Amino acid sequence: MGIYAFEGRKPKIDETSYVSSAADIIGDVTIGKECYIGPGARIKGDYGTIIIGDCSNVQENCVLHARPNETTSIGDWVTIGHGAIIHGGQIEDWAIIGMGSIVSDHSIIGPWAVVAEGAVVTNGTHVPEETVCVGIPAKSKGTIDEDFKEKWVHYKEIYRSLSKRYKEELTPL
Repeated sequence: MGIYAFEGRKPKIDETSYVSSAADIIGDVTIGKECYIGPGARIKGDYGTIIIGDCSNVQENCVLHARPNETTSIGDWVTIGHGAIIHGGQIEDWAIIGMGSIVSDHSIIGPWAVVAEGAVVTNGTHVPEETVCVGIPAKSKGTIDEDFKEKWVHYKEIYRSLSKRYKEELTPL
């Protein structure tokens, strides 16, 4: 597993979380309870700080980084889809960051907000609670409803359960 201290900055990973042996976790990174960190994820707290809340998932080939002396924060029950880049800013509880999307510095993604696949949230943008944004640059397309939330609670639970199942059952051949 690629877990590294850097210049006295050491990752803190809850024992209930799963971090793929093919992921890199560097420096001042905190990963909460029951998180899933997929293969190819690069989470770098080399000169900034990364905080990931409980039950969040950072899927395959994602990059999380922060500017010097700044913090990238990921709330509880957040989904960060395959290949997304989060550089700075704040992703609040239950948010969904679509595959291949980019969230730039000083942006705020509100609770239950959705950044669609391939969207680019530019520096300093605020995506309000329960808002769906799409495009380059990302623009509001509407809001989510209770049916959407219900479906996504199920999807998020699958990744939360993977953290335990992978720790117990993943076997190299």
